[in-house]
Order: sequence, then C-alpha cells, then structure tokens
Amino acid sequence: MNNVFIHAAGLILSGNREVYFIAFTSLKFAVASTTISTAFAVPLGIMLSFNSFSGKRFIVIILNSLMALPTVVIGLFLYSLISRSGPLGGFRLLFTPAAIIIGQSILSFPIITSFVYSALAKTDAELPETLETLGAGGLEKNLMIIRESRAAVLSAILSGFGRVIGEVGVSMMLGGNIRWYTRTITTTIALETSKGEFELALALGLILIIISFVVNFSLHMGISNEA
Repeated sequence: MNNVFIHAAGLILSGNREVYFIAFTSLKFAVASTTISTAFAVPLGIMLSFNSFSGKRFIVIILNSLMALPTVVIGLFLYSLISRSGPLGGFRLLFTPAAIIIGQSILSFPIITSFVYSALAKTDAELPETLETLGAGGLEKNLMIIRESRAAVLSAILSGFGRVIGEVGVSMMLGGNIRWYTRTITTTIALETSKGEFELALALGLILIIISFVVNFSLHMGISNEA
C-alpha cells in the first residue's frame, strides 16, 4: 500500500500530463458552471431577500429542496433532454463539455441562491431603500449590496463551487468520461478504482483534497476578514 502512495505522489510531482489535464479539466468545468450559475443566482438571492411577493415562500422551499437533490437525478433529467431521442437532441450536447457545464450550473444554482438569500435576509432590510435614497438604482444598487455583504456572497459562491468540483453523477452521465475530453477528477477516480488501478485515482484524490482545502481556507479567510 505504501508503494501506491509513493507512485501516486510521483505522478503529481513528476508533472504527469494526464493527471494535470484531468485536474485542469475539472477546474475549468467547475469555474465555468459556477460563474454561469452565479450570474443568475446572486440577483435572485438579492431579490428574494429584500422583496415580499406572492409565491416567495414557495420559491424558497423549492430552492431548499433542490439543494439536496442527488446529482444523478439532475444528470438523468438532462440526459433525457439532450440525448439523441430527446427534445434537445439536435444540439448534440450529450458527451460534451457543454453538457457537463450545464448540468453543474443547474446543480450549483439553488445552493448559491439559497445561501445568498439566507445571508442577506439577516442584513438591514432598509439597506436597499438607503441606497436608493443615495441615488443608486438597478444594477448599481445590487452591486453595492453585494459589496456590503461580500463575505456572505463569497461564501455562497465557494459553496456552489465546492459542490460541483466534487460531484460525479452529472459528469459521468452527461460527459461520458471520455479520455482527453470530458474526463474529470471524480469520474476518473470512479473508473480507475473499479479497474483496481489505484495510483492515478489516489493522485487525483490528493489533488481534489488540496482543491477542497484551498476553497475552504478561502471561505474562512473571507469570513474572518469581513468580521
């Protein structure tokens, strides 16, 4: 077993091309999907926090429910839509990076929205009115709210990123785990472990642990700096 750890560390330290390609691919997909979901989730979270309207409670319940939805369910739903026989099959998205990014965006969207809503709901409810009094409106007002609550918003975004970087269901079902194309850290770990090839799986597992540590460290540093 010690040899497995040594070989795994050797793959990382030697700059193994496949290891770093897979790691970079995972990061690229996670960053892209988190960016897309953030663009929609943060404004929605702000709207839910500072506005009262019919159906708001229902939306919050749906978002909280979607947070716990298994990734394979999302993968299955999207697979049925973008497969060749599905209504969106003509776009040929199945087993492409775009399919993974779409799936991960849907996966992280309710998490980011819910966390932004929960955090901003605890802030001063008069903040939007105060900003409007100062002449801020529309996009400028939202940006100022985000700036005032940047630690909470950053926490929400990093939580969404952490959710997608470690998921396997969506990536496996929609990406097909194609070598040098859609293979991610988690899908490779699942594949290599099933084959009994632990060196590559362990090397990627160590990289995933490092990424998770960096994300959590950044999260706690952001909260500490805000405090």
